Amino acid sequence: MPRVAIIGGMRTPFVKAGGAFRDLTPLQLSTHAVRGMLDRFGLDPLKVDQLVWGRVLHDPFVSNPAREIVFELELPSSIRAYMVSNNCISSIHAATDVADAIALGRIEVGIAGGVEAMSSVPVLFGREASAIFLQTAMARSKKDRLRTLLKLRPKHFFPVPLAFKEPSTGLSMGEHAEISAKEWGITREEQDDIALRSHRRAAEATRDGRLTAEIAPLKGIGQDTIIRHDTTREKMAILRPVFDRSGQGTITAANSSPLTDGAAAVLLMSEERARAEGYEPAAFIKAVEYAAIDPKDGLLMAPALSVPRLLRRTGLTLAEMDFVEVHEAFGAQVAFNLAAWKKGWREEAIGEIPPEKLNPLGSSIAVGHPFAATGARILTTAANEMKRRDARYALISICAAGAMAAAVILERP
Repeated sequence: MPRVAIIGGMRTPFVKAGGAFRDLTPLQLSTHAVRGMLDRFGLDPLKVDQLVWGRVLHDPFVSNPAREIVFELELPSSIRAYMVSNNCISSIHAATDVADAIALGRIEVGIAGGVEAMSSVPVLFGREASAIFLQTAMARSKKDRLRTLLKLRPKHFFPVPLAFKEPSTGLSMGEHAEISAKEWGITREEQDDIALRSHRRAAEATRDGRLTAEIAPLKGIGQDTIIRHDTTREKMAILRPVFDRSGQGTITAANSSPLTDGAAAVLLMSEERARAEGYEPAAFIKAVEYAAIDPKDGLLMAPALSVPRLLRRTGLTLAEMDFVEVHEAFGAQVAFNLAAWKKGWREEAIGEIPPEKLNPLGSSIAVGHPFAATGARILTTAANEMKRRDARYALISICAAGAMAAAVILERP
């Protein structure tokens, strides 16, 4: 099978929800990222075979954003385009779909990515109000519509807030992370250290241009705006726990990823096609592994299975990785998965990651976390860093709601 090359990627700046991108739709963010990538790599759109796009918070007016990206950018209508959705690993699924199609010879050039516009999530009404509105819309006469509308009461006009809770457990991701943090003995100091290191490294990577090189400026913004260049442990220590306020909680806004607006795209090709087109691959996708567990066993613990299984299947070791990118949903989640890899949990122990190898450019706590865009962002960042270092291997680990995870190994010849 042909090797799948990551040529590179581009994205919007990542901005805190409710901020500068609050008036932009998911489609606008998405088209900006894809357009920026096409311009950056000078790719003729006629050469694109497939576009797969991720999204978690659905827009009821745009059922297939991937296809709308094609139309909005006036790309060839022959491009097969569709949406995938699996929480924080959505754009990893998008990249896997494109990579599989390339490896099996169905296509040679594909775009993968994802978007989250958390400032413009749909406003929902309760089921009773929705039923009345629907019945009104289906009424055959004005008299019937009026009769139905008279059923409305003031309570029906209060929207139901969107809650990021697991349907299977009724708990939020943060509440689950608190449970696992206690089970693994993860301290707040350990979480704050992870967050502080993320901000410092992301700030340095912004100053020296490593992160801004993958950003297509939007609305006059050319860098991620969430990164706290001047944060300290003392500033972090002031914040109170968010999900457990009993006095035992350790997860705060400082050591958690923020709600974020943004989109990211990554360009994939077969190795032969990349060479023929004159592109130097930044990295190649060597292998991918997914895992899923019962949420009650630890909503964010699935990386403890996906990463060891991937290493075992490829015959590689953690020590052979030049660096490791671990998505930072929470500092606690990073910490207890590191502990699981070191000690073993349902899989054999695989060892310890030296701090200098972990998230060298920072990660989601500092950069931001638009759910469905994070995977494409991490693929791009990791591939670019591998090219700069001429690294041999890099490991990516991303947890997801629903108690799932994805692990990816990138390689360079």
